[in-house]
Amino acid sequence: MFPIRDHNPSSTTPYVTWAIIALNVVIFALTLPLAGDMQALWINGALYPAEVTQGHALHGLITHMFLHAGMMHLAGNMLFLWIFGDNLEEQLGHVGFLLFYLAGGLAAAFAQILAEPYTTIPMVGASGAIAGVMGGYLLLFPRARVDVLFIFIIFFRIFAIPAWVVLGVWFGMQLFNGTASGLTDGIAYWAHAGGFAAGLLLMVPHWLRLGGAIFWGQNHGRPPHPEAEYHRTTIPAVRRRH
Repeated sequence: MFPIRDHNPSSTTPYVTWAIIALNVVIFALTLPLAGDMQALWINGALYPAEVTQGHALHGLITHMFLHAGMMHLAGNMLFLWIFGDNLEEQLGHVGFLLFYLAGGLAAAFAQILAEPYTTIPMVGASGAIAGVMGGYLLLFPRARVDVLFIFIIFFRIFAIPAWVVLGVWFGMQLFNGTASGLTDGIAYWAHAGGFAAGLLLMVPHWLRLGGAIFWGQNHGRPPHPEAEYHRTTIPAVRRRH
């Protein structure tokens, strides 16, 4: 299943969200050939938990957030940032959102380091920082509708599902997979879980300023403005030839 959009339009232009997406795409395009100096940039910019544990290569705590291991890795991360980032940027302001994003990424990095302090496997990707954005979104808009594309082998269908279900299931999967595999399958699940938890906690002060549970009650957990409406989308099933 793939979240593709939410029903939570932003009333401000998310310049920082766009800039982060653009920066990630540009850096990926530059490092795509993985040749010469570009390969060195990718290798040196990754996060190496064993090095950080020894107090070395600390720049990787930040630079790893802007590197990706492949096109699908990049596309998936940028899609999630596109869906959830604009609403948090509207709430926190441009500078506040940037600081929130980086803090979530740092928390994700430290979570993975705590889980695998001596591994020499490099970690790259914006998913930890984006997980922080998702955690903050969950706290503010637990019942915002998120359109999720389900693929059932031969047909596709889009369902509008509350954010707390979509994001809660995603977080649960990170915890389960992190316990089961750690980094053995090449995915830093504890970074995802740590970033998500940090984003939720970091959003608590803003949520309290909005009124906390009163803010939820005023809007029933939904966005405090009219939700976007989309035409019902059904992708036809693929029919077998006779």
